[in-house]
Amino acid sequence: MEVVCSNINGVRSIIPMIMLCVIFWTTFSRSTGINSTSTDRLALMAFKHGINRDPLGVLSSWKDSIHYCRWTGVNCSHKHIDRVTSLILRSYGLVASMMKYPWSWGGLFRLRVLELSNNSFEGTFLINLTKCSDLLYLHLINNKLQGKIPAQVGFLSKLQILGLSKNYFTGSIPASLGNLSSLLQLNLLKNNLEGRIPEELGRITNLTRLDLKYNKLTGTIPYSLYNLSALLAFDFMSNQLSGTVHPDIGLAFPRLIELTIAYNRFTGPIPVSLSNACNLVTIQFQGNHFIGKVPRDLGMLDNAQFISMAGNQLGGSTTGDDLSFILSLVSCTQLQYLIFEDNSLPGSLPSTIANLSTQILFIDFGKNQIHGTVPSAIANLENLQIFVMADNQLTGNIPPIIGKLHKLRAFELFGNELSGRIPYSLGNLTLLSSLYLHENNLFGEIPPNLATSQNLLYLTVSNNNLNGSIPKEFFGLSCSLLFLYFSDNALTGLLPLEVGNMMNLVALNLSNNRLSGALPDTLAKCLMIEYLRLDRNFFHEEIPTALQTL
Repeated sequence: MEVVCSNINGVRSIIPMIMLCVIFWTTFSRSTGINSTSTDRLALMAFKHGINRDPLGVLSSWKDSIHYCRWTGVNCSHKHIDRVTSLILRSYGLVASMMKYPWSWGGLFRLRVLELSNNSFEGTFLINLTKCSDLLYLHLINNKLQGKIPAQVGFLSKLQILGLSKNYFTGSIPASLGNLSSLLQLNLLKNNLEGRIPEELGRITNLTRLDLKYNKLTGTIPYSLYNLSALLAFDFMSNQLSGTVHPDIGLAFPRLIELTIAYNRFTGPIPVSLSNACNLVTIQFQGNHFIGKVPRDLGMLDNAQFISMAGNQLGGSTTGDDLSFILSLVSCTQLQYLIFEDNSLPGSLPSTIANLSTQILFIDFGKNQIHGTVPSAIANLENLQIFVMADNQLTGNIPPIIGKLHKLRAFELFGNELSGRIPYSLGNLTLLSSLYLHENNLFGEIPPNLATSQNLLYLTVSNNNLNGSIPKEFFGLSCSLLFLYFSDNALTGLLPLEVGNMMNLVALNLSNNRLSGALPDTLAKCLMIEYLRLDRNFFHEEIPTALQTL
């Protein structure tokens, strides 16, 4: 017994030494990669060998002296030792051809996250990648991948995020994607995908984001998609889709935040049910063929920030109250963009437009059939940056109080029937870059202080009844103007010598006025000018030699 006990005690004394050796060897081998035969390591090395260019040297740590679990972008499992669970190499400028180097993705069978976005991977989508059955997150966004999206992607049953946007994929969307029952986000925007949207996508009931914009998809919106009640974003912009939008879309998607179906071929009325999607922030219906009235209860969308229905055929009612919906929008306290340009909306511009959210930045109702006057109370919209009412039937004066909108950058009232003088107060708009007042009935002199804005780039007051001389201030040394159109008025006097100071000027049109005298040689200093009209004036017929270089 003593001998046995002695041997046991001896063994007990050796065990700690053995454990220390094992721990030391495990740590040493993991840090050096010695004797590593892991399929994960082989797969990673195959990936590295396929890289043609690594401009940031991100793969410099991928070497035998460092265990692969410590390589840049690589993470391994704590549960399954030495098994790679994520590979994240986003925005490193890596260049590689997937066709030339068929990487052994199947070896990374514990891979859950693959993020290779914003690089230059070329070739087709590797079917081998579909062997990574544990994948949850697959992002290959903004690369140069091409060919068809393989149907085998539908085998990745655990996938939650699929991002293949901004590539060159062609063909149709695989119906097999409808098998991805765990999918939360499907991002396929900016490819060359064609054909119809598969009905099978309606089976992905957990989907919160469906982004198919900027493709070449045709057909109608499948009825099955209206079963995706969890959707937060429904983005089909810039395709060739047609048909009508389901009248109950607002009821089908009660959680919807973003609805963008712009630049397609949709017809029919704007669904009244939109107001039921009370979380909507963005509504983009522009560039379609929608008809009828704008729903009056859009004001129920308390969170709305961006509403655009431009470029449709809205309006045309005989009652002339097509702008009544503006009153309801007063309740949208977060509204920033309101764009209804290029429709057929008739009616008088309601004074309630001045009661819109003080957060509003952009109002565009150009190219409609709006009459009446510009409400003076518009000056209450203190954050307004863009105001467009061009190509309508507005009358009356331009309210001088507009000069209080100190954040205004673009003011477009051309193509109306406005009269009176151009307000001097517009010269107070120091951030103004675009002022378009042409094709009206404005008279009087051009306010010289309009030229004081250091940001003014585009000024057009052509086709009015303006008189007097051209203010010299427009030709000052600090003038930033690129386009200056004063044509078709009754301006008199000389073309100032200071015109040569307009070094950035690209276009100058002074035609059909009553200007006289000699053309100044200094005009030749305007080296950037591409468009010059001085005809139908009373200038001396002789053109200075210096101007022949223009």
